[in-house]
Amino acid sequence: MIKIAFFDTKEYDRKLFDEYNENYGYEITYLESKLNSETAPLARGFDVVCIFVNDIVDEKTIKILEACGVKLIALRCAGFNNVDIKNLGDKLMAVRVPAYSPYAVAEHAVALILSIDRKIYKAYQRTKKYNFTLNGLLGFDIHGKTIGIVGAGKIGRAFINIMKGFGTRILVYDKFQNQDVAREMNYKYVDLDQLYKESDIISLHCPLTDENYKMINEDALNKMKNGVLIINTSRGKLIDTKSLINKLEEGKIGGLGLDVYEDEEEFFLNDMSNSYIRDEELSILLTMPNVVVTSHQAFFTKEALNKIALDTCENIKEFFETGDCKNKV
Repeated sequence: MIKIAFFDTKEYDRKLFDEYNENYGYEITYLESKLNSETAPLARGFDVVCIFVNDIVDEKTIKILEACGVKLIALRCAGFNNVDIKNLGDKLMAVRVPAYSPYAVAEHAVALILSIDRKIYKAYQRTKKYNFTLNGLLGFDIHGKTIGIVGAGKIGRAFINIMKGFGTRILVYDKFQNQDVAREMNYKYVDLDQLYKESDIISLHCPLTDENYKMINEDALNKMKNGVLIINTSRGKLIDTKSLINKLEEGKIGGLGLDVYEDEEEFFLNDMSNSYIRDEELSILLTMPNVVVTSHQAFFTKEALNKIALDTCENIKEFFETGDCKNKV
């Protein structure tokens, strides 16, 4: 029987994977701890470790997992920037869920745009107190605006389709261009400087790499329009938070929607309301009236969770049956 150490477990994970596991018969041990070099010894005797976005599989963790006899790292997510792929060696393979639901993330990005633009939370809090005035709730039409999208993969294209429905002009930066798709979907590839300069709203839909680490920094922000809206549903470390706060305080940025944060690992997906542990920069962002922060929930739909559970179970099955997997990273 294949033994799985399931790290960073939430109740919805346990419920869903137990349901799917009825068809696979894996022996799953659920652990609340995140995987890192300190918790890796818990994997001794297991064939698989199953991890999520804020688990850390660095070189030290990999060596411990190898010593523990682990054969497979099964990511229940698409991104794998938290795994040191180059140090996996021959004893370990990592697999992922490459496309659980691009619509979930794209739709959440649009929800962030509308929440910021139309002051939804502020209006909601006001009407709860029977205050129905409109002062301070002025928004703008998205129709006719220029949308800059970084990354035109599955999620980026789903976002493009939605924004086309608003009647927007769409600019895209992507390292790997597909001109046939661009013509079909009616968007234009540009370099980052042009995207920053011309976009009213900028939305990030790219994986985190060494190349784009903190790509939104002071220099990039200086190139953007005054009043620009910035949306990030990808990875927190695409943005330099200090520069972001400075430009928010200056009024350069008109609105910010974050579903991810540069140093989210200790906070996001956890209840920290009764803890004294606080992140100074995150606390500043949470006080700002034109900032909406959600807790890495863009992926969190029924459809996406079911796809994650099914594909993860299938990845493990394929690996132990064939020694390989089409979804290896």
